[in-house]
Amino acid sequence: MLSITVEPCTFALFGALGDLALRKLFPALYQLDAAGLLHEETRIIALAREPGSEQEHLTFIASELRRYVGAKELNEAVVERFLARLSYLHVDFLKSEDYVALAEVAGTAQRVIAYFATPAAVYGAICENLAKVGLAENTRVVLEKPIGSDLESSRKVNDAVAQFFPENRTYRIDHYLGKETVQNLIALRFANSLFETQWNQNYISHVEITVAEKVGIEGRWGYFDKAGQLRDMIQNHLLQLLCLIAMDPPADLSADSIRDEKVKVLKALAPISPEGLTTQVVRGQYIAGYSEGKAVPGYLEEPNSNTQSDTETFVALRADIRNWRWAGVPFYLRTGKRMPQKLSQIVIHFKEPSHYIFAPEQRLQISNKLIIRLQPDEGISLRVMTKDQGLDKGMQLRSGPLQLNFSDTWSSARIPDAYERLLLEVMRGNQNLFVRKDEIEAAWNWCDQLIAGWKKSGDAPKPYAAGSWGPMSSIALITRDGRSWYGDI
Repeated sequence: MLSITVEPCTFALFGALGDLALRKLFPALYQLDAAGLLHEETRIIALAREPGSEQEHLTFIASELRRYVGAKELNEAVVERFLARLSYLHVDFLKSEDYVALAEVAGTAQRVIAYFATPAAVYGAICENLAKVGLAENTRVVLEKPIGSDLESSRKVNDAVAQFFPENRTYRIDHYLGKETVQNLIALRFANSLFETQWNQNYISHVEITVAEKVGIEGRWGYFDKAGQLRDMIQNHLLQLLCLIAMDPPADLSADSIRDEKVKVLKALAPISPEGLTTQVVRGQYIAGYSEGKAVPGYLEEPNSNTQSDTETFVALRADIRNWRWAGVPFYLRTGKRMPQKLSQIVIHFKEPSHYIFAPEQRLQISNKLIIRLQPDEGISLRVMTKDQGLDKGMQLRSGPLQLNFSDTWSSARIPDAYERLLLEVMRGNQNLFVRKDEIEAAWNWCDQLIAGWKKSGDAPKPYAAGSWGPMSSIALITRDGRSWYGDI
């Protein structure tokens, strides 16, 4: 059995009373404690701007922890042990004098991990103030997305952090990279000659990546209307998935070897011309419709909305990679809010056999598909063609799955949340699940052309009913290539 050793640390969580910290980060830290993966001397410091007594805030954090972990996974002995690690400090992130108390609590004996669950605009100030109180030399910093809103602003954020923290102590989070199935992409591709020998334009017809959300804005109007679906999802999550699917084999499993290959993919993405914006890209905005049988408002009818907003809540596009491995293989990316279901999946469509010998009316069935599900149920399914059973069936074909469902196959094992894995890797000092600065810049460079093109054209996003799979033009985007989105109903 692989033994995991984690050094003691002081985990300083900035923005500790925000939604991300309460909903994801504290539960993830609790689960690491429950699994015996937090060193007994590790401490957690919750830092936030909200005044009030320490006990008041710790009581609130404890109640939210019980809420988000859930009764089935709560162990009161672990809860008490976890809460004993926890302290609270009221800190104005922009005032260096407020960091003196943090330095006193953190001391110098342990490594500090500073997690920024805050707007990126204050990352630089937090880093500078940590340095002022002597907490830069032995600290790793963890940055949440989004890092900027375009290439220029992302460079400003990264440069501000880099003044005090080198790249080898900077961890940029993309939580999709911590998902079990995403981790399995590396093993699936490079540990199985069955796939890797056919992982190129000779055998693959096209690739789909879909990340669909059932929810709308959920009170995030202020953030989302400035960002939009391209910045919020394409620039990070979907492009990261594309890189893992498309990259060449790394020299080894080290962080820089993997990230070097991902950067090559991003730099090989073909620019989308102004003319291509009308044929290769669709942006949409949801209007009133139905979700789970209930009427839901349109984007412009959400609370506190700007009724003149042209922010997109849906993007579908065709991306092409200019290299030998993927020449002529389109990657179709699609993401949106108020979709019919919550779904994240990658579909690899293999080409038909070159010589066809079965009944002509069955020809459209003859293609293998590798379906990689990230949510709601993580797993991998390979669609293969077999003969239908029965004396009266002749050589009638049917498509069936060779399926690996993680929750069914390892029913006794709990599948960890992505943040658990990512926090553990920060503590271990392993950067291969995190995004390097040049990855961020290459992704923004490609996305900026789309943002600039939309701004220049002035075209409004296409409307689509809440509860649908997006504008009709997103269907046309793929059907004009003689294809269709997999599994749409």
